[in-house]
Amino acid sequence: MWLISILIILGALLLIAELVLLPGITIAGIGSLACYCGAVYLSYTTYGPGGMGIAIVVVATISLLATWFSLRSKTWQRLSLKSKIDGTSQTAPANLVKIGDRGVAITRLAPSGKVMVGGQTFEARSIDTYVDPQTEVEVTGFDNFNIIVKILN
Repeated sequence: MWLISILIILGALLLIAELVLLPGITIAGIGSLACYCGAVYLSYTTYGPGGMGIAIVVVATISLLATWFSLRSKTWQRLSLKSKIDGTSQTAPANLVKIGDRGVAITRLAPSGKVMVGGQTFEARSIDTYVDPQTEVEVTGFDNFNIIVKILN
């Protein structure tokens, strides 16, 4: 009797784990089915067809209750993350700098590096092959969060 009860409880716990933690057909779902089948088989061999019928009713009832409690919306609300993300990524350089603005290369652009334009530092790529530090550059375009620059003549 104890082994049958333990198998039914273990099957219910594995079913809940399958529904809440590991959705899909996984080891928990297969384990739950195996525990339920083992409990029904043991009840049949121990108590006969009447015991097997009772075990099937108990397994079905516990499975339905476990499924109902696991899939209620309040269960998911307790498990869900409630924090809000209100941060932003960096501002696109196109909003801060205009084509034709001038600046200075902070690092060597080979062909990428850092430039200072209008007192702010930006990632930049050079049209020219290499740009040495402290060389004056001019903004010629934008590529996502990079500024495209050329050497000022």
